[in-house]
Amino acid sequence: AGAMSERRPLRLLGLHGYRQNERRFRERTGALRKALRGRAELFTLSAPHPVPGGGDSDSDDDLRAWWFSGPGTFEAREEAAAPEGLDESLSAVAAALAEHGPFDGLLGFSQGAALAAMACALRAAGDSRFPVAFAVLVAGFASRAPAHAGFYRQPIALPTLHVVGQADAVIAPHLSWELARSFVEPVVLEHPGGHFVPAAAPQKKGYLAFLERFQPTQGQ
Repeated sequence: AGAMSERRPLRLLGLHGYRQNERRFRERTGALRKALRGRAELFTLSAPHPVPGGGDSDSDDDLRAWWFSGPGTFEAREEAAAPEGLDESLSAVAAALAEHGPFDGLLGFSQGAALAAMACALRAAGDSRFPVAFAVLVAGFASRAPAHAGFYRQPIALPTLHVVGQADAVIAPHLSWELARSFVEPVVLEHPGGHFVPAAAPQKKGYLAFLERFQPTQGQ
């Protein structure tokens, strides 16, 4: 009991999916945040790029993207010749880590998971802008853009939990498995559902088992 009381919750920076924003992502991770209560706190960040035709910033239809594979569009499977916007998004994540940190890890969903994986690659290569110890990647994938190939050239030596929906029709399971293979010793948590952040009992157990490895005591 004494050890439990000395723990502080882990701090996770949450990166939403394409055509979402921080507010939507908070709503859609309500069950997860409840499942992790006392063990991890989730802070969310909106991507810097508005999706064209995605509403305005005063409404909840302010839809955002981390990068585009075509002019104002995004498709995970596209081998984009001229992807746009990634550098600004990596800078936005670095700025959030610096301004609101320290953070222990990243939690990304879909395009946000792909971005988090890139941040992990930079971190593993010694980039001091991304001082995180691990990442949880839900419905992640590796960017198909040739300009982004450098992120996956070396096995990424940072602990990761890859959450894969067996019925995901947006990011097919094999794409998430492919991303997992880019990492050294990835942990994969499968669930029977589709394209969402799962938080039922079996997944809660999986998240907590993974996060247990990084649980700091109050003094740290």
